[in-house]
Amino acid sequence: MSLKTILFKQIKKVTGLARKEIKENIWVKCEKCKEISYKKDITENYQACPVCGYHFKISGMEKINIIIDKGSFSELDRNIYSLDPLKFKDTKRYSDRLKAAMKKTNLKDAFISGSASVYGKPIHIGAFEFDFLGGSMGSVVGEKIARLYERALQKKTHVITISCSGGARMQESILSLMQMAKTTALLKKLEWASLAHIAILTHPTTGGVTASFAMLGDVNIGEPGALIGFAGPRVIEQTIRQKLPDNFQTSEFLLEHGMIDMVLHRKDWRETINKLLDFYGKK
Repeated sequence: MSLKTILFKQIKKVTGLARKEIKENIWVKCEKCKEISYKKDITENYQACPVCGYHFKISGMEKINIIIDKGSFSELDRNIYSLDPLKFKDTKRYSDRLKAAMKKTNLKDAFISGSASVYGKPIHIGAFEFDFLGGSMGSVVGEKIARLYERALQKKTHVITISCSGGARMQESILSLMQMAKTTALLKKLEWASLAHIAILTHPTTGGVTASFAMLGDVNIGEPGALIGFAGPRVIEQTIRQKLPDNFQTSEFLLEHGMIDMVLHRKDWRETINKLLDFYGKK
């Protein structure tokens, strides 16, 4: 093999590695419009495509940080976790699924809650982590949400919830479904105390979470393009045997039909919530 051939192969190998590195670390392809953008541009656009506005998946804590004052978050109830009262097993034991989810997310369950501030205004805020068993609501998630509302009542602060969930956690059966009533009852106490519940619904918000506290905000805000509903479109189509609109159950569809109040890009969350807190005032 000639020296020229060896050099050519080495250059090709290095160039190939360089291209792969650039593709993985600098460029990101949008899942919706398929346009390729600088990763930096997407990050600066709050993890949304600068071309079409598609919102990429981010964690629950990242969503909280978009809204609150930097360094103001104080987490609550971090160490409570689900048990397995029904000794549930499908293809895996529920206890094993919990352990795997805890290891994956470094969380004890699917809801992060705490106190914080927005432009100096004290609030209580919570968000779902979808990577923890699909953001499903079991007994611990329901308890953390209930405690969030109770602390807001004690401190007389308004509450923000950011939903992203597949619904009630089937492995806890009726114990999971009971959380719908519990969280809804606490919201009534907030109403009696004239404290606002600002609900942000991100992709996806479905099942028992949608059917309870998530849609009971004094102001309901949808993330652009988010799937929001109880049952999925495919299930509904099979049930009613009719073709549904292409944008059915998206934030935009719900806004058009009066089920939410606004659709907001992430970059507008903080300023809009600040104005809403001014409107509802200090209690």
